[in-house]
Amino acid sequence: MAATRVAVLLPYPFDRAFAYTLPDALVTTPDTLPKGTIVTVPLGKRMVPGVVWDDPPDAAMPDQRLKPIAAIIDAPTLPATLRRFIDWVANYTMAPRGEVLALALKSNLLDRPPDRFGWAATSATATSPRRQAVLDALATLDRPDTAALAAAAGVSPGTVRAMADAGLLTQIRRDPGAARLDPDAAPPILSPEQTTAADAIRASIAAKAFSVTLLEGVTGSGKTEIYCEAVAQALRQGRQALILLPEIALSTQFTARLAARFGAAPTLWHSGLSPATRRANWHAIANGTAQLVLGARSALFLPFTDLGAIIVDEEHEAAYKQEDGVIYHARDMAVVRARLSAAGCILASATPSLESAINAEAGRYRHLTLTARHGGAAMPAIETLDLRLAPPPRGKFLSPVLIEALTATIAAGGQAMLFLNRRGYAPLTLCRACGHRVTCPNCTAWLVEHRARISLLCHHCGHTERQPTLCPFCSAEHSFVPIGPGVERIAEEVAELFPGVRHIVMASDVITTPEQAAAATRAIIAHDVDLIIGTQMIAKAWHFPDLTLVGVVDADLGLGGGDLRAGERSAQLLHQVAGRAGRAALPGRVILQTFAPDHPVMRALCAGDLSGFRAAEAALREPGHWPPFGRLAGLIVSADQAEIADAAANALARTAPTEEVIVLGPAPAPFAMLRGRHRRRLLLRAPRAVALQPIIRAWLARATLPRAARIDIDIDPISFL
Repeated sequence: MAATRVAVLLPYPFDRAFAYTLPDALVTTPDTLPKGTIVTVPLGKRMVPGVVWDDPPDAAMPDQRLKPIAAIIDAPTLPATLRRFIDWVANYTMAPRGEVLALALKSNLLDRPPDRFGWAATSATATSPRRQAVLDALATLDRPDTAALAAAAGVSPGTVRAMADAGLLTQIRRDPGAARLDPDAAPPILSPEQTTAADAIRASIAAKAFSVTLLEGVTGSGKTEIYCEAVAQALRQGRQALILLPEIALSTQFTARLAARFGAAPTLWHSGLSPATRRANWHAIANGTAQLVLGARSALFLPFTDLGAIIVDEEHEAAYKQEDGVIYHARDMAVVRARLSAAGCILASATPSLESAINAEAGRYRHLTLTARHGGAAMPAIETLDLRLAPPPRGKFLSPVLIEALTATIAAGGQAMLFLNRRGYAPLTLCRACGHRVTCPNCTAWLVEHRARISLLCHHCGHTERQPTLCPFCSAEHSFVPIGPGVERIAEEVAELFPGVRHIVMASDVITTPEQAAAATRAIIAHDVDLIIGTQMIAKAWHFPDLTLVGVVDADLGLGGGDLRAGERSAQLLHQVAGRAGRAALPGRVILQTFAPDHPVMRALCAGDLSGFRAAEAALREPGHWPPFGRLAGLIVSADQAEIADAAANALARTAPTEEVIVLGPAPAPFAMLRGRHRRRLLLRAPRAVALQPIIRAWLARATLPRAARIDIDIDPISFL
């Protein structure tokens, strides 16, 4: 009798499932294992995990050449919706299916987690500032252990233990899902406009059918409260919900808001979690006890049992695009995951992407709008400051006009923010004797000075070195000077101008964990900070009631280069930054330092006419079939040697398709070398109705490429570097 064959997909760069035999001792049903069962199988000389897949097993391989499944892993099965999603993502992105499976299956998550306990408060107030800091931190955390609570509060673990001895803290089970969420725990009080939007959102989820809703609302309009109604409706139906965030630094703030709304904290999923927490959360999601997940883009690949709502907050954010490994856009894949799950998908933003806006105009998405800020707050007044007319002093970067506004705001007891989307002290270090620029040996990039670290750093590969004493080209001594500002340099200028003003720098290399972000937020809300200086991480979702002035140090920074979305991204980012001002009773003011006050982006921001700006952008792109009116795919050729990269790129050019698509290139990538690899780019452009994947597959099949070259495929690229 022939052995029972099973197709097993492995989490490695294989596109096909492998056939294994099923030993009689492992048979749990009359003929085979259930699809989605996680098993251990031999691969060469190793034992590796895999998943019983939906493919028919290879029937051509003789029985004697097949290896048996070694064991069934005691872990939840991968649901059919997730398996179909993995197949869909692999087909669309042209990544091997096993590589996509690796996003969903990690061997360190499979063992069942032990019972765990964490801290909860028994009192809302304490008698000392340090103990009160612990209680304040605890309000933003989900049953943390001692180390996490102490770190978030900035105290020693001994303080936490002493509070437990005093009866201020108690230990409770911290298994994810142990505390049930109540959809009606604290329903919001909504305005008539919000009520209309909330009713439509609830109805879309109640239908238990696929739908996509674009929720567009001005900054501070209460979009979070509205999409929480989608979560509430999913909870009422016994279904799970997922909220995606573009920045994990926001997770602590959102955890507190969601816990207040639903009476219990959501289950978290992001790279900042400990391995034990990730394992516990994965199992809670897989067995259905985790009702609401708050996570980064990778949360799309979690094994939800019955996903009823997916919310993509700040859907326009480029951070949703995964650029390494499996290249995918989480916003677009969220729509696909919702379709496969018969779920509602909510795309929320104050500045929707042109792709989502056009889908809404075409009727593919429902479009809901919120035109007013919640609670009667007014939108901030936005003005340009022409640096040609009011330049900063030599060697400085803040105009006297902006300095005067900062002085008046702080003197009146308000808070201010300075925004510059550039980390570090200076983006370029230059020899003033010969003009030599310090560059990265591994990348086509300048090294960025980080004065706090006393080092020069490459933001692309992480290469670090000390600033040289002698110029390697002209041997001039102590000749290197910083060119241009980063947030560290702005902080230095602020300290010189306002020596008594309390300021904080918020950038991804300064605030690296959600706990640090929560501590900074508490300090700002408590008005222990007068002036915030930050990069793009301060542009989204933060609510600081006393913040009335926002100054943008370099509003022109994102307008250069050949990126077709440069204007759109600049408008979105600057509008989001401006939206931090005047979110409560006091009016807000925004000053954009610029050399181009007549640029369409600046005019649209000052006039509050982003819809008009989107229409103008669409009119520019549509005739040439540029996204969202056409399709793009990037082929990135890379190799350790430039000659090999050129040979592979030229081989692709010689066999390029000529029908239905236009092929641009090959050309050196703007980052012609990245992490030690030489890079060349080709770009395919086609009308929207053309599927690029079959064309690319046929192209790669007929091209003869050097073995040492690597081809990365980026369907729907948003970066052209």
